[in-house]
Amino acid sequence: MKEMKFSIGFDKRDLPKLHNYWNKIIESQKWTESYFTALFEKKWNIYNNLHSVAFGSWSGGALAAMRYFQLVGQTVLCPSNTFMATPLAIVNSGAKVQFVDCNKTDLCMSYDDFKIKAEKYHPAAVWVVHIGGHIAFDIEKIAEYCKKNNIILLEDCAHAHGASWNGKRPGEWGDAGVYSFYPTKTISTGEGGMLVSIHKELIEFAKRFRNYGKPDYKVSGLNLRISEFSAAIGVVEVDRLSEIVEYKNEYAQKLDSKFKNRLILPKGMISGYYKYIVFEEIEKSTGKVYDNPCHRIMKHDVDLPNTDWVAKNHWCVPIYYNK
Repeated sequence: MKEMKFSIGFDKRDLPKLHNYWNKIIESQKWTESYFTALFEKKWNIYNNLHSVAFGSWSGGALAAMRYFQLVGQTVLCPSNTFMATPLAIVNSGAKVQFVDCNKTDLCMSYDDFKIKAEKYHPAAVWVVHIGGHIAFDIEKIAEYCKKNNIILLEDCAHAHGASWNGKRPGEWGDAGVYSFYPTKTISTGEGGMLVSIHKELIEFAKRFRNYGKPDYKVSGLNLRISEFSAAIGVVEVDRLSEIVEYKNEYAQKLDSKFKNRLILPKGMISGYYKYIVFEEIEKSTGKVYDNPCHRIMKHDVDLPNTDWVAKNHWCVPIYYNK
Protein backbone atom coordinates (compact mmCIF):
# COMPACT_ATOMS: atom_id res chain seq x y z
CA MET A 1 0.00 0.00 0.00
CA LYS A 2 1.36 3.40 -1.02
CA GLU A 3 0.45 6.42 1.05
CA MET A 4 -0.14 9.68 -0.82
CA LYS A 5 0.68 13.23 0.21
CA PHE A 6 -2.20 15.55 1.05
CA SER A 7 -3.11 18.51 -1.11
CA ILE A 8 -4.20 21.82 0.40
CA GLY A 9 -7.75 22.67 -0.67
CA PHE A 10 -7.18 26.17 -1.99
CA ASP A 11 -8.74 27.46 -5.19
CA LYS A 12 -6.06 29.27 -7.19
CA ARG A 13 -8.73 31.46 -8.78
CA ASP A 14 -8.87 33.22 -5.40
CA LEU A 15 -5.23 34.31 -5.45
CA PRO A 16 -5.86 37.83 -6.88
CA LYS A 17 -8.55 38.47 -4.25
CA LEU A 18 -6.30 37.20 -1.48
CA HIS A 19 -3.34 39.28 -2.63
CA ASN A 20 -5.61 42.32 -2.68
CA TYR A 21 -6.69 41.58 0.90
CA TRP A 22 -3.08 41.19 2.02
CA ASN A 23 -2.14 44.49 0.37
CA LYS A 24 -4.95 46.18 2.32
CA ILE A 25 -3.66 44.68 5.56
CA ILE A 26 -0.13 45.91 4.91
CA GLU A 27 -1.42 49.38 4.07
CA SER A 28 -3.63 49.46 7.16
CA GLN A 29 -0.72 48.84 9.54
CA LYS A 30 -3.11 46.60 11.51
CA TRP A 31 -1.83 43.06 11.26
CA THR A 32 -3.84 41.48 14.08
CA GLU A 33 -7.34 41.78 15.64
CA SER A 34 -8.72 44.07 13.00
CA TYR A 35 -11.04 44.11 9.97
CA PHE A 36 -10.39 40.64 8.53
CA THR A 37 -10.53 38.83 11.86
CA ALA A 38 -13.96 40.35 12.47
CA LEU A 39 -15.08 39.56 8.90
CA PHE A 40 -13.89 35.95 9.16
CA GLU A 41 -15.87 35.55 12.40
CA LYS A 42 -18.96 37.15 10.84
CA LYS A 43 -18.88 34.88 7.81
CA TRP A 44 -18.36 31.79 9.98
CA ASN A 45 -21.25 32.90 12.18
CA ILE A 46 -23.55 33.16 9.16
CA TYR A 47 -22.45 29.83 7.65
CA ASN A 48 -22.69 27.88 10.90
CA ASN A 49 -25.59 29.65 12.68
CA LEU A 50 -23.41 30.24 15.78
CA HIS A 51 -21.49 33.07 17.45
CA SER A 52 -17.82 32.70 16.48
CA VAL A 53 -14.38 33.70 17.77
CA ALA A 54 -11.23 33.17 15.69
CA PHE A 55 -8.01 31.82 17.25
CA GLY A 56 -4.49 31.07 16.11
CA SER A 57 -5.18 27.34 16.50
CA TRP A 58 -7.81 24.76 17.45
CA SER A 59 -6.13 24.44 20.84
CA GLY A 60 -6.68 28.13 21.59
CA GLY A 61 -10.43 27.76 21.19
CA ALA A 62 -10.49 24.52 23.19
CA LEU A 63 -8.52 26.04 26.07
CA ALA A 64 -10.80 29.10 26.12
CA ALA A 65 -13.93 26.93 26.34
CA MET A 66 -12.54 24.74 29.11
CA ARG A 67 -11.31 27.72 31.11
CA TYR A 68 -14.71 29.39 30.80
CA PHE A 69 -16.50 26.29 32.13
CA GLN A 70 -14.03 26.05 35.05
CA LEU A 71 -13.08 22.40 34.58
CA VAL A 72 -9.86 22.42 36.62
CA GLY A 73 -9.62 19.24 38.69
CA GLN A 74 -12.75 17.74 37.17
CA THR A 75 -13.16 14.69 34.94
CA VAL A 76 -13.73 15.15 31.22
CA LEU A 77 -14.63 12.26 28.92
CA CYS A 78 -12.93 11.99 25.55
CA PRO A 79 -12.86 9.44 22.72
CA SER A 80 -9.56 7.64 22.31
CA ASN A 81 -9.99 7.59 18.53
CA THR A 82 -8.99 11.19 18.02
CA PHE A 83 -5.90 13.34 17.56
CA MET A 84 -3.88 13.95 20.72
CA ALA A 85 -4.92 17.61 20.61
CA THR A 86 -8.22 16.71 22.27
CA PRO A 87 -6.94 14.94 25.41
CA LEU A 88 -3.96 17.31 25.62
CA ALA A 89 -6.36 20.27 25.76
CA ILE A 90 -8.07 18.54 28.69
CA VAL A 91 -4.92 17.88 30.72
CA ASN A 92 -3.44 21.29 29.90
CA SER A 93 -6.63 22.85 31.26
CA GLY A 94 -6.01 21.16 34.59
CA ALA A 95 -8.78 18.59 34.13
CA LYS A 96 -8.59 14.78 34.22
CA VAL A 97 -9.23 12.75 31.07
CA GLN A 98 -11.05 9.42 30.87
CA PHE A 99 -11.37 7.67 27.52
CA VAL A 100 -14.50 6.37 25.80
CA ASP A 101 -14.77 3.77 23.05
CA CYS A 102 -15.95 4.55 19.51
CA ASN A 103 -18.39 2.89 17.13
CA LYS A 104 -17.10 0.79 14.24
CA THR A 105 -19.73 2.37 11.99
CA ASP A 106 -18.67 6.03 12.21
CA LEU A 107 -15.35 5.99 14.17
CA CYS A 108 -16.93 8.48 16.62
CA MET A 109 -17.88 8.22 20.29
CA SER A 110 -20.14 5.32 21.25
CA TYR A 111 -23.23 6.37 23.20
CA ASP A 112 -23.34 3.00 24.95
CA ASP A 113 -19.78 3.29 26.25
CA PHE A 114 -20.21 7.00 26.96
CA LYS A 115 -23.17 6.20 29.23
CA ILE A 116 -21.15 3.53 31.06
CA LYS A 117 -18.22 5.92 31.58
CA ALA A 118 -20.51 8.80 32.57
CA GLU A 119 -22.14 6.68 35.28
CA LYS A 120 -18.73 5.50 36.47
CA TYR A 121 -16.78 8.79 36.49
CA HIS A 122 -19.53 11.47 36.87
CA PRO A 123 -17.81 13.84 34.43
CA ALA A 124 -18.26 17.58 34.37
CA ALA A 125 -17.86 17.63 30.58
CA VAL A 126 -17.41 15.48 27.50
CA TRP A 127 -15.66 16.09 24.19
CA VAL A 128 -17.42 14.50 21.21
CA VAL A 129 -15.19 14.42 18.12
CA HIS A 130 -16.72 14.50 14.66
CA ILE A 131 -14.30 12.27 12.74
CA GLY A 132 -13.55 12.43 9.01
CA GLY A 133 -15.91 15.22 7.96
CA HIS A 134 -19.23 13.75 9.09
CA ILE A 135 -21.14 14.24 12.33
CA ALA A 136 -20.93 11.67 15.12
CA PHE A 137 -23.86 9.30 14.62
CA ASP A 138 -24.68 9.22 18.37
CA ILE A 139 -24.56 13.00 18.90
CA GLU A 140 -28.32 13.32 19.47
CA LYS A 141 -28.38 10.67 22.22
CA ILE A 142 -25.22 11.99 23.84
CA ALA A 143 -26.55 15.56 23.77
CA GLU A 144 -29.84 14.49 25.35
CA TYR A 145 -28.02 12.58 28.11
CA CYS A 146 -25.76 15.58 28.80
CA LYS A 147 -28.73 17.92 29.04
CA LYS A 148 -30.55 15.67 31.49
CA ASN A 149 -27.45 15.16 33.65
CA ASN A 150 -25.95 18.68 33.57
CA ILE A 151 -22.83 17.60 31.68
CA ILE A 152 -21.12 20.22 29.53
CA LEU A 153 -21.00 19.05 25.90
CA LEU A 154 -18.01 20.21 23.86
CA GLU A 155 -17.74 19.36 20.16
CA ASP A 156 -14.41 18.87 18.42
CA CYS A 157 -15.34 20.03 14.92
CA ALA A 158 -11.78 20.02 13.56
CA HIS A 159 -12.78 17.76 10.65
CA ALA A 160 -16.37 18.84 10.19
CA HIS A 161 -16.32 21.94 7.95
CA GLY A 162 -19.47 22.06 5.85
CA ALA A 163 -21.14 19.07 7.52
CA SER A 164 -24.79 19.06 8.55
CA TRP A 165 -27.51 16.70 9.74
CA ASN A 166 -31.03 17.66 8.74
CA GLY A 167 -29.78 21.23 8.45
CA LYS A 168 -28.07 21.31 11.86
CA ARG A 169 -24.36 22.20 11.92
CA PRO A 170 -21.55 20.83 14.11
CA GLY A 171 -21.38 22.84 17.33
CA GLU A 172 -25.15 23.32 17.53
CA TRP A 173 -25.68 20.30 19.79
CA GLY A 174 -23.20 21.33 22.47
CA ASP A 175 -22.22 24.21 24.69
CA ALA A 176 -19.26 24.94 22.42
CA GLY A 177 -17.60 23.64 19.29
CA VAL A 178 -14.10 24.20 17.96
CA TYR A 179 -12.93 24.04 14.34
CA SER A 180 -9.37 23.72 13.03
CA PHE A 181 -7.88 25.37 9.94
CA TYR A 182 -4.63 23.40 9.86
CA PRO A 183 -3.27 22.85 6.30
CA THR A 184 -4.71 19.32 5.96
CA LYS A 185 -8.27 20.45 6.72
CA THR A 186 -11.10 20.95 4.20
CA ILE A 187 -10.38 24.66 4.32
CA SER A 188 -7.23 26.10 5.84
CA THR A 189 -5.70 29.34 7.04
CA GLY A 190 -2.28 27.72 7.55
CA GLU A 191 -2.72 27.79 11.31
CA GLY A 192 -6.00 28.76 12.89
CA GLY A 193 -9.13 27.77 14.75
CA MET A 194 -12.68 28.95 15.43
CA LEU A 195 -14.72 28.64 18.62
CA VAL A 196 -18.49 28.56 18.12
CA SER A 197 -21.18 28.66 20.78
CA ILE A 198 -24.77 29.52 21.62
CA HIS A 199 -23.48 31.19 24.79
CA LYS A 200 -22.75 34.89 24.26
CA GLU A 201 -20.96 35.04 27.62
CA LEU A 202 -18.49 32.39 26.44
CA ILE A 203 -17.90 34.33 23.22
CA GLU A 204 -17.07 37.52 25.12
CA PHE A 205 -14.82 35.58 27.50
CA ALA A 206 -13.01 33.96 24.57
CA LYS A 207 -12.30 37.30 22.89
CA ARG A 208 -10.55 38.47 26.06
CA PHE A 209 -8.89 35.12 26.74
CA ARG A 210 -7.14 35.11 23.33
CA ASN A 211 -5.57 38.50 24.04
CA TYR A 212 -4.14 38.36 27.58
CA GLY A 213 -7.47 39.40 29.08
CA LYS A 214 -7.52 42.85 27.49
CA PRO A 215 -8.92 45.40 27.95
CA ASP A 216 -9.54 45.07 31.71
CA TYR A 217 -7.47 41.90 32.49
CA LYS A 218 -10.31 40.39 34.50
CA VAL A 219 -9.78 37.26 32.38
CA SER A 220 -6.42 35.53 32.83
CA GLY A 221 -5.67 35.00 29.15
CA LEU A 222 -2.85 34.23 26.74
CA ASN A 223 -1.70 35.23 23.27
CA LEU A 224 -3.92 33.00 21.14
CA ARG A 225 -4.78 35.49 18.39
CA ILE A 226 -5.04 34.80 14.68
CA SER A 227 -3.17 37.20 12.38
CA GLU A 228 -5.01 39.38 9.91
CA PHE A 229 -3.17 37.62 7.07
CA SER A 230 -4.48 34.22 8.15
CA ALA A 231 -7.95 35.61 8.76
CA ALA A 232 -7.99 37.00 5.21
CA ILE A 233 -7.34 33.49 3.88
CA GLY A 234 -10.24 32.33 6.05
CA VAL A 235 -12.53 34.95 4.51
CA VAL A 236 -11.69 33.67 1.03
CA GLU A 237 -12.04 30.04 2.06
CA VAL A 238 -15.44 30.45 3.74
CA ASP A 239 -16.76 31.93 0.50
CA ARG A 240 -15.60 28.76 -1.30
CA LEU A 241 -16.72 26.26 1.35
CA SER A 242 -20.13 25.40 -0.13
CA GLU A 243 -18.53 24.79 -3.52
CA ILE A 244 -15.82 22.63 -1.96
CA VAL A 245 -18.34 20.52 -0.04
CA GLU A 246 -20.52 20.11 -3.14
CA TYR A 247 -17.50 19.03 -5.20
CA LYS A 248 -16.41 16.50 -2.57
CA ASN A 249 -19.90 15.05 -2.25
CA GLU A 250 -20.16 14.60 -6.02
CA TYR A 251 -16.76 12.91 -6.05
CA ALA A 252 -17.75 10.72 -3.09
CA GLN A 253 -20.84 9.52 -4.98
CA LYS A 254 -18.56 8.23 -7.73
CA LEU A 255 -16.39 6.45 -5.16
CA ASP A 256 -19.46 4.84 -3.57
CA SER A 257 -19.86 2.52 -6.56
CA LYS A 258 -16.28 1.30 -6.17
CA PHE A 259 -16.24 0.68 -2.42
CA LYS A 260 -19.00 -1.39 -0.85
CA ASN A 261 -17.24 -1.82 2.49
CA ARG A 262 -17.23 1.86 3.37
CA LEU A 263 -18.51 4.29 5.98
CA ILE A 264 -22.19 4.89 5.20
CA LEU A 265 -23.91 8.06 6.36
CA PRO A 266 -27.36 8.08 7.98
CA LYS A 267 -30.31 9.70 6.25
CA GLY A 268 -30.21 13.50 6.23
CA MET A 269 -26.48 13.79 6.99
CA ILE A 270 -24.09 15.66 4.70
CA SER A 271 -20.37 15.12 5.21
CA GLY A 272 -17.72 17.67 4.36
CA TYR A 273 -15.62 14.63 3.36
CA TYR A 274 -12.41 15.62 5.08
CA LYS A 275 -11.80 11.89 4.67
CA TYR A 276 -13.45 9.17 2.57
CA ILE A 277 -13.24 6.14 4.85
CA VAL A 278 -13.31 2.50 3.78
CA PHE A 279 -12.90 -0.71 5.75
CA GLU A 280 -10.71 -2.52 3.25
CA GLU A 281 -7.03 -2.10 2.51
CA ILE A 282 -6.44 -0.25 -0.74
CA GLU A 283 -3.38 0.24 -2.93
CA LYS A 284 -3.39 4.04 -2.95
CA SER A 285 -4.40 5.51 0.39
CA THR A 286 -3.80 8.70 2.34
CA GLY A 287 -3.32 6.38 5.32
CA LYS A 288 -5.49 6.14 8.41
CA VAL A 289 -7.37 8.94 10.12
CA TYR A 290 -5.64 7.74 13.31
CA ASP A 291 -3.68 4.53 13.75
CA ASN A 292 -2.48 4.96 17.34
CA PRO A 293 -5.28 5.40 19.91
CA CYS A 294 -4.82 8.12 22.50
CA HIS A 295 -5.43 5.78 25.43
CA ARG A 296 -2.42 3.75 24.32
CA ILE A 297 -0.23 6.83 23.78
CA MET A 298 -1.13 8.08 27.27
CA LYS A 299 -0.86 4.56 28.74
CA HIS A 300 -4.38 4.36 30.17
CA ASP A 301 -5.30 0.88 31.34
CA VAL A 302 -8.73 0.69 29.73
CA ASP A 303 -10.32 -1.79 27.32
CA LEU A 304 -11.62 -0.06 24.18
CA PRO A 305 -12.10 -2.88 21.66
CA ASN A 306 -13.80 -0.87 18.91
CA THR A 307 -11.10 1.79 19.04
CA ASP A 308 -8.37 -0.82 18.68
CA TRP A 309 -10.26 -2.48 15.81
CA VAL A 310 -10.79 0.81 13.96
CA ALA A 311 -7.10 1.73 14.25
CA LYS A 312 -6.20 -1.40 12.29
CA ASN A 313 -9.11 -1.77 9.90
CA HIS A 314 -9.82 1.46 8.07
CA TRP A 315 -8.16 3.35 5.23
CA CYS A 316 -8.73 6.71 3.50
CA VAL A 317 -9.29 7.11 -0.22
CA PRO A 318 -7.81 10.34 -1.69
CA ILE A 319 -10.52 13.00 -2.00
CA TYR A 320 -9.22 16.55 -2.53
CA TYR A 321 -10.47 19.86 -3.83
CA ASN A 322 -7.75 21.80 -5.62
CA LYS A 323 -8.48 24.07 -8.57
